[in-house]
Amino acid sequence: QLQLVESGGGLVQAGGSLRLSCAASGRPFGGYIMAWFRQGPGKEEREIVASISLSGGNANYPDSVKGRFTISRDNGKNMAYLQMNSLKPEDTAVYYCAARRNGASDFGSWGQGTQVTVSS
Repeated sequence: QLQLVESGGGLVQAGGSLRLSCAASGRPFGGYIMAWFRQGPGKEEREIVASISLSGGNANYPDSVKGRFTISRDNGKNMAYLQMNSLKPEDTAVYYCAARRNGASDFGSWGQGTQVTVSS
């Protein structure tokens, strides 16, 4: 499995921006689909907010963040990113980087999470 470490979280005012980073190690990064999940306060489940294909050519977002969040990856640097713009208080959550080996059924590698807090 990949080892994943997130960074870049913090406190931001509504309407502001943050960029999260995810550093991967341990396996060939290019063989993993990458995604960002979040778990809001008091919520039991994690919600996927972005995913990106092996090459970075395709990305998917739920309606809740579409047009505001952008996922990207740099396979040469073993990095994934989440650019978050026009942040809203409801975006407050712990954000997790996750990796799914190509052909696998689930995300088997997870980071420790980074807190994002959006004040109104």
